Amino acid sequence: MTALPDTGPAIVATGPLTSGALAEAIAQEAGQDSLAFFDAIAPIIHADSIDMSKAWMQSRYDKGETEAERTAYLNCPMDRDTYEAFIDALLAAEKTEFHDGETARYFDGCLPIEVMAERGRETLRHGPMKPVGLTNPHQPTVTAHAIVQLRRDNKLGTLFNIVGFQTKMKYGAQTEVLRMIPGLENARFARLGGIHRNTFINSPTLLDDQMRLRSRPHIRFAGQITGVEGYVESAAMGLLAGRLAAAEVLGTPLPPVPQDSAMGALIHHITGGAEARTFQPMNVNFGLFAPVDLKGGRKNRKARYKGYSDRAKAAWQGWLASQDAQRAPA
Repeated sequence: MTALPDTGPAIVATGPLTSGALAEAIAQEAGQDSLAFFDAIAPIIHADSIDMSKAWMQSRYDKGETEAERTAYLNCPMDRDTYEAFIDALLAAEKTEFHDGETARYFDGCLPIEVMAERGRETLRHGPMKPVGLTNPHQPTVTAHAIVQLRRDNKLGTLFNIVGFQTKMKYGAQTEVLRMIPGLENARFARLGGIHRNTFINSPTLLDDQMRLRSRPHIRFAGQITGVEGYVESAAMGLLAGRLAAAEVLGTPLPPVPQDSAMGALIHHITGGAEARTFQPMNVNFGLFAPVDLKGGRKNRKARYKGYSDRAKAAWQGWLASQDAQRAPA
């Protein structure tokens, strides 16, 4: 296949190494800015693991017309000593090496943080960590030497993306270095950063909740090209695309997959739940789920995860039962 089919139903599931000709055809249909050929990924952190006694919510210079816009970013301040120690650790951290034949061709807009640090110790402080336009309510008279910003990564506000922190540090090094940031000492990572070759579409802007291309609804996308990571996740999106297409052909359309299930949470994320402007490939993780109500609060992680699982099982069983009822003879 070198072009998108004119008739359907059709499912495009060509994966992260989609051929150049087909990728170009997708880009022409979707727009060049809606197809990525590699991903420069910043780490994503579970919101409930951030220490808000040190961090605070504020957009730079309080920009925005609404309160939500004026508090769109989460800020973590550093004094000079903390910043210098952070730079030392960043420069010394183990990095993932390129394979033979690979070369680093970075865009200036998404340079790895360690590459920026190598250009000079002050580079990050004048880039993604610049401390201007922000006031720390915990220490209003103290001027921070540097500030790390995190941006909400999903509509639920359960996940935060570290702004400008794409990296090729090895995973173990990432957790050690990033937990040096005040407020992130106990951070739990929904996804660690990295830079690798990939091909994926900006699904939140291009696909509807049936995984159809909005501009050409006879075409569905499935698997890793939709912006999911992981074997199980990619297979799950393929399974759903197949079921949705078959149900449409048979004239028995399926109800929406329940968002409280793993499949439903992921399909909701890639078809509208994620922030389109920062969309990057995602695994299933509990940050994609709406918070679960538990007696005694949410501090007991084991009980919280069981709550997510029990709720997901009930939602999935209800979804299956609705299909059985639909197929039952009148």
